[in-house]
Amino acid sequence: FRIRLREDKMKIGFGNDHTGVELKKILMEHLTEKGYECVNYGNDDPNDRTDDYPVPGRKVAEAIMKGEVDQGVLICGTGVGISLSANKVPGIRACACSEPYTAMMTKRHNNANIIAMGSRVVGTEMAKMIVDAFFDAEFEGGRHQRRIDMITQIEKDYQGK
Repeated sequence: FRIRLREDKMKIGFGNDHTGVELKKILMEHLTEKGYECVNYGNDDPNDRTDDYPVPGRKVAEAIMKGEVDQGVLICGTGVGISLSANKVPGIRACACSEPYTAMMTKRHNNANIIAMGSRVVGTEMAKMIVDAFFDAEFEGGRHQRRIDMITQIEKDYQGK
């Protein structure tokens, strides 16, 4: 992953299925107001159920791997399915969170690069607190890097199998 200069806007990729359309719009506006650049990879029609959650989960994860965006926000009904999909892409650490403390700690200790949440689980204000906690936190490194390296090794052990 590349290090961004302070004058660069951090780019956040958004992915969602039909259940997350409204919450995505709210969170994109919220983060844009905070100075982030938001890129939409998700569904924009709450009545269109053809873009199942694995599709936008993968799109955002791959955008991070290609360097198109720096980090991601994923939304489906629970946040679980879409995060599982994203986690299949090597180098992605996506965590489904329903409150701010876990969102903060997944960045600080796990260096997560995607936060996921459920539109059927959290309300609008809680969702804003979750993304704020996630994007305000910084990876602590140190003993936590050793664990990230272990996760990366698991990915490597299964590549090509």
